[in-house]
Amino acid sequence: MPTLARPNAPASTRLLPTRFASALSAILALASVSASGSDSPIPSDDYAVLDAHPHNYWTRPLNDPFTKLKEDLDAGRVTIDQSNDIAFLHDLLAKLDIPVSSQLLVFSTTSLQLRFISPRNPRAIYFNEDVYVGFIPGGRIEVVSIDPEAGGIFYIFDIPRDRSPPVVERSNRCMNCHADSDTGDVPGIVLKSVVPGRTGGSLDAFRRNETGHAIPLEQRFGGWHLTGNHNIPKHWGNLIGRFSDGELLTQTLEPGSQFNWSNYPVATSDILPHLLLEHQTGFVNRAIEAHYRARTYLHEGNGRLSPEHAKEMDRQARLLTRYLLFADETRLPKAGIEGDPAYIEQFLASRRPDSEDQSLKDLDLNDRLFKYRCSYMIYSAAFQGLPDGFRHQVYRRLQEALDTDSPDPDYRYLPNAEKKAIAKILRETLPDFP
Repeated sequence: MPTLARPNAPASTRLLPTRFASALSAILALASVSASGSDSPIPSDDYAVLDAHPHNYWTRPLNDPFTKLKEDLDAGRVTIDQSNDIAFLHDLLAKLDIPVSSQLLVFSTTSLQLRFISPRNPRAIYFNEDVYVGFIPGGRIEVVSIDPEAGGIFYIFDIPRDRSPPVVERSNRCMNCHADSDTGDVPGIVLKSVVPGRTGGSLDAFRRNETGHAIPLEQRFGGWHLTGNHNIPKHWGNLIGRFSDGELLTQTLEPGSQFNWSNYPVATSDILPHLLLEHQTGFVNRAIEAHYRARTYLHEGNGRLSPEHAKEMDRQARLLTRYLLFADETRLPKAGIEGDPAYIEQFLASRRPDSEDQSLKDLDLNDRLFKYRCSYMIYSAAFQGLPDGFRHQVYRRLQEALDTDSPDPDYRYLPNAEKKAIAKILRETLPDFP
């Protein structure tokens, strides 16, 4: 992430007025009946002109968690501990409600701060459902904060040394990577899996333009450290490479062998936050793309969707429903994974239980991530900020998928007992779920 900034503009109207949302709801209801079986998307350049109307990415008012914290910092209502860099990071994460145990370390130079990153000085990532923070010893703090309507908002700043508030800049150079084919051409989250050389530069890359829980485990973690009892026999984590006679050779790079763990708040880069970050990235990018498409198509149709666009939005609803229900989730290793106990405790602290103490955050960790296979990201800003009509179209498709009397064959992997539990959790923990 970079250093240039663009100013925010005065408040403007909401993206989707009520007439737009109701029109979308009605037309999508028809589209769900009449849509063809084609899953070919309308080309990306049809919806992703970010800085023009109706998106107005750089000038629309923002409502994401970090922007709110920035406003409090600028006004002097909030201060952050500046006694040292680790104390600053701890306090920042606490104010954003991000578990410090979510820490993941990446040593490939897949960042605009590449001059600071190497196997001797990894970059750390911390996250919750709505905010992602990057920290590099000696570098600048990076933030991706998810706005319900605009998507990812990118900030960068130095840790202050003089007791003054941090000078936070909204970054535009981050968009070079965070709004391209890796994210569906919308402001989203990027995850890379590469084979780094001895200094961190990429020698090979995997799963290009793909994110989410369907990525095979053997293609993940390249350029990242991986700790904990993960039982994955083959993966690209904890490796560096070199070419010899045209052949790529790799060797193990043990976490902490080239850097000092004391430069970071905790001594982990655990398997469970790795898997959850991948799941969240896939969800956020899909939800933001659907939002940008809906907004574009409604603007082009003056509040109405053309038949072609109605079919496309129904396709988006089907794709997002499948993702929410983990339809294509890669299976965990036969022995399962354990996960860092500290992270599990902090992750579960925000669970939303129903009257039988069941929640979408309840973990399985044997052959799959969750006991109840419907994503907790349904509570996130990325989903709850979707246009009303589209969000309710996803709800309708969820109801169809969870119907035990007339099961959709695409969801046969869900036992009836699990379907009933998911439906009950959604009814009792989502106020607008039908």
